[in-house]
Formats: sequence, structure tokens, C-alpha cells
Amino acid sequence: MKEFVSQVLPASTRSLAGGVPPAPPGTIFALAAGGGFAVPPRKFTLHFGRDRDDVHVPIGLDDPYVSRLHGIIVGDGLEWRIRNKGKLPLQLSGDAMLLSGHERLIETGYNPLFISSPKGRSHLLEIYVVGFRITDAHVEQRSRTKMPEVYDLSLAERLVLTALAQRYLRHERYPQPVSWNQVASDLNQVPDGRQWTPKTAAHLVAAVRERLAEGPDPIRGIRREDGVGEPVGNTLNHNLIQALLLSTTLMPSDLRLLGEEQDEEQG
Repeated sequence: MKEFVSQVLPASTRSLAGGVPPAPPGTIFALAAGGGFAVPPRKFTLHFGRDRDDVHVPIGLDDPYVSRLHGIIVGDGLEWRIRNKGKLPLQLSGDAMLLSGHERLIETGYNPLFISSPKGRSHLLEIYVVGFRITDAHVEQRSRTKMPEVYDLSLAERLVLTALAQRYLRHERYPQPVSWNQVASDLNQVPDGRQWTPKTAAHLVAAVRERLAEGPDPIRGIRREDGVGEPVGNTLNHNLIQALLLSTTLMPSDLRLLGEEQDEEQG
């Protein structure tokens, strides 16, 4: 492999959720809406925050709630750790948060995190570490980077689920699935000639939940019989959407199916 050197990632760089270019194990990629930076495994401190001139990865440039230096990613040649130096917490996968002054190890693979401001804006920082966590300088075994298990969806299923999950895909704060009436209304604006009703969309998603609850990599918590407490409300669909997002089965780029173009800066 050609020697990999530290490099700026332009704003046009595609989402890291789909993988990264060939790079040695331990290389880190960090990307926000305005661009990013990639560094091979070595001693290095990568800065991210609002002050474009003094950070490697600018994020939340026009949001005063984002700190000028919101955080650092420190490498020692073996592993990478992220430390929150800003006032707002960093929102990690699931419900986890990294509070101000705290740090944690960055696992290999794709790691999305968000900085959410009190005004409802949310800024995505994508981090990808190639290979596996190197715990010993003498370890020779190397393994391929494991990508998330993406679930198979038909075009119609992807379209309906994108409409249902649109608030999540836009990185809205405290998202919930939209109503079936809105799903049908949005789908009927898509020029594919098909007419949708709330009941048709709901039945299709129910069928997806049944299939993915029984598949080779079953999703838990998407059926009543999984032990989801009453009242169920949006819980089943919320759990389904969360699983599809974490597996990168659904991605913000899917909003284009609804004719929606993404802004350069989320929120």
C-alpha cells in the first residue's frame, strides 16, 4: 500500500458511513459538513470546533453554542481517544453522551456523533477508524474492518421508511416517526405514479418489522411480543428506525428519494 499521509478531506467528501479509502489499520478519518481530516496511526492531536482557522475539522461554524474548540481526538500511535472540551455534550450512538471534560476510546469502524444546540440545531461529526484497536505494539494479526450489517430493503420499503424516519435523517432534536397521514401525503408527492394511503404505508412497515424480527440478524423490540410495554405508541417504529440508522441501512442521503436536497450544514 502506498504510504498514507495526513490529509485534508474536502467538503465534497462522501459520508464515511459507506467506508473510507484504503488506509493502514489505525488511520482515523473525521468529517463534518465543511470538510475534515485524516491521519495515519501516530502521535497526533486532531482539533474540531467552530474556529475554522484553528481546528482541523470545522463544525457548527455559524452556531454560537458550539465551542471554538469543542473537542480533541488524541492518538498515541496505538489508539485514538476523544475528549470533550466544549460546553455542550457530544451525543454518541444510542442515548450515550460524552460530557464536557470527559473522554473515551474511539472504537474501530464508523462512529457518528452529534453536537446539539439549545436552539434545535444538530451538527454531525463522523469518525471512522480503520482496522481494529491495536492494544499491543507486537500484535501481528490484522483483521478486516467490519462494516455494519445492512438490512435488505426493496425500493418501496426504503421510500416508505425514509418518509417515516425523515426527522431522524434530518438530525432533528428528539425525533419521532411522523404520522401515517404525513407519510402518505409525502409519498404521493413523489412522481412514481403510485398512490399511497396511511393504511398501505403502515401495513408495509409492519411487514418489514415482522421480517427483520425473524431474520438472521434479528432486530429486538420491534414487535409487541418482544415485551414492549403499553402503551406502545411509536415505540416499535422508533426502535426499527434506530436499528436501521445504526446499521447504516437508512442514511441522510435517502431523503433524496423524497425530492429533498440536503443542506451543507445540518439543522
